[in-house]
Amino acid sequence: MESLKNLTPDGSVAFLPHRLNRQPIVVRGLTANELWICTALAAAGGVVLGVPVAWTLSSVAVIPTSVVISIAAGLFIGGGLLRRHKRGRPETWLYRQMQWWLANHCPRMVGSQELITRSGFWATRRGDA
Repeated sequence: MESLKNLTPDGSVAFLPHRLNRQPIVVRGLTANELWICTALAAAGGVVLGVPVAWTLSSVAVIPTSVVISIAAGLFIGGGLLRRHKRGRPETWLYRQMQWWLANHCPRMVGSQELITRSGFWATRRGDA
């Protein structure tokens, strides 16, 4: 009987839940896309750290070991930091933040021209024209 309260007289649904189109939280407050970003950055850091150590120790097995350890640390530490930064912000905040960073630091990159960046003062009153 509870489900009948949400129907209009013509039989359509009176409301739609607002969380239907959101990505689900997968691990430590991260969505799947954010999890892949965090994992990729941590894996790249593991390769960067593992190659010199593998060269020093003359053992190739150090590289995948450092990648696995860095992914685990990256998800634990990075997931916590990202969850803290995302709190209270819109769902698309991370993607817009990355787009803003690319527009400011790599202006010739594809897609960074879509964002309007302006530094300076904004006037809210009419000027003398």
